[in-house]
Amino acid sequence: MTASALTRPGERDRLIIKFAEIDWTFCLVLCLIAGAGALIMFSAADLSWTPWAAEHLLRFAIFFVLMIVLAMCPLTLWFQVAYPVYIVALVLLLGVEFFGDISKGAQRWLQIGPLRFQPSEIMKVGVVLALARFYHGMSADSARASWWLLVPAALIAMPTLLVAHQPDLGTSLLILFTGVAIMVLAGLSWKFIAAGIGAVVVIAPAMYFFVLHEYQRTRVDVLFNPAADPSGAGYHILQSKIALGAGGLMGKGFGLGSQSQLNFLPEKHTDFIFAALAEEFGFAGCFSILFLYGAVIFMALRIASISHSHFGRLATAGVTATFALYVLINGAMVMGLAPVVGVPMPLLSYGGTVMLTVMIGFGLVQSVRVHRYSEVTAGRGALL
Repeated sequence: MTASALTRPGERDRLIIKFAEIDWTFCLVLCLIAGAGALIMFSAADLSWTPWAAEHLLRFAIFFVLMIVLAMCPLTLWFQVAYPVYIVALVLLLGVEFFGDISKGAQRWLQIGPLRFQPSEIMKVGVVLALARFYHGMSADSARASWWLLVPAALIAMPTLLVAHQPDLGTSLLILFTGVAIMVLAGLSWKFIAAGIGAVVVIAPAMYFFVLHEYQRTRVDVLFNPAADPSGAGYHILQSKIALGAGGLMGKGFGLGSQSQLNFLPEKHTDFIFAALAEEFGFAGCFSILFLYGAVIFMALRIASISHSHFGRLATAGVTATFALYVLINGAMVMGLAPVVGVPMPLLSYGGTVMLTVMIGFGLVQSVRVHRYSEVTAGRGALL
């Protein structure tokens, strides 16, 4: 018997052990959220699986398998590809500036052969991996306050500015806030945090007048008075609030949401699907979905806390921060507490690119859980 034949049973055993180490409760909650999204899409399409619900479930099934495959990948592999993924995403973002497709007044997409995608979605994972690798092995003192902090600041600033220029304010804010969250969790001094908050307060008025586009300023304005332009910029918020209020405690019932069924609610299967959910299932339905989102965030943070590697902890925390920001921004937008910025509700909303990014991120989270006792050895957290 050959040596390779002797190792195969052991390799199979290791795969079985890894498979068993996956957090299947976490997976079940993800399935429940995606299933709820398909249910709302089915209702919004006049009780039809097409054009959204069936494709949503098919995408989720494919990406779920991908998540399981990625969970088997050792942390050392994630560590090794961290900078390459970031660099590729950055190059693709630069490519958008010169060769990107323009759609609805924004230049966000790249077309490479039959493949059309948003490089900004790749960067959401890339910036998490790059920052987690940079801080891995860095001393607590250096992470708290040192000239080394200019490196992660640059890693965050470059994609944030490129995405904001597309323009895509929602995604640029996600990248910025995720990066800042990782820096804070890595031990950034509270003096820097306070100074950053103060700087934002000071420059915010100037950004409003000189940085934001006209339509973005209009969205901010209608946030405080949507009735000023009820058929234009304020239409989305007004219709969303009507759907939220109409749902009451228990909702109108499945398939009985007039705002979505009669097409008053815009983007009812994507950005404003939470409002469609609220109309048909009321406060009870909204609370149930938010509870599931909270469970995902809690379980992911618990996985971060039990990881033996600093890279694993920060990477998991970064993915969780991105996911939580999706929920927070979309929920605030739907309730009229934040401007309309085109951020979907993760897994609930229709959309393949965002779902792919989220599931790749959760593949990383599951990998950290499966390999939670593994140590990632590396030198100083520098770009080398």
